[in-house]
Amino acid sequence: MSHGLHPALERANLIGRKVAAADRETFLAVYGQLFDHSPWVVERAWDMAPFADAKALHCGFLRVIAEASPAERLDLARAHPELADKVAMAKGLTDASAKEQHSAGLDRLSPAEYETFHALNSAYRAKHGFPFIICVKLNDRASILAAMRARLEQDSEAELDEAMTQVGLISRLRLADIKA
Repeated sequence: MSHGLHPALERANLIGRKVAAADRETFLAVYGQLFDHSPWVVERAWDMAPFADAKALHCGFLRVIAEASPAERLDLARAHPELADKVAMAKGLTDASAKEQHSAGLDRLSPAEYETFHALNSAYRAKHGFPFIICVKLNDRASILAAMRARLEQDSEAELDEAMTQVGLISRLRLADIKA
């Protein structure tokens, strides 16, 4: 492992060069679900192809997000589910979101814990206009709750920037899980 990266982040750097050889349809089919309900990120990244490797591909995705309009970045944030939200879980999360929330035990909370998450989610959305986004795979329940409380106090512009940083981490880990 180099530079102390989380093992899953390191795996994201190991995906082969098949990325560069994919046609548009295959590219969209393979990577289209990396961003919750926001395939436009992957669609725009296609225009930057070919990519030498997974790291270059992920940089392309991040570039699309960085070049997106403020409204598009806000839509990207709003496309994410709230954490530990029973309604979202009942309606159906994307497979990736469901696995991520399960990995942190967010689908197995006590009634009091669900209430805490619900209250923080509601306060966060009311203040910032989008759901709290964090790379769940790199956190546990305690660190997620601590981050929710701390980030609730930030201004909305800074929070949108942080949300996009977290989207980048989430997509990098999801990319590592793809067997390209």
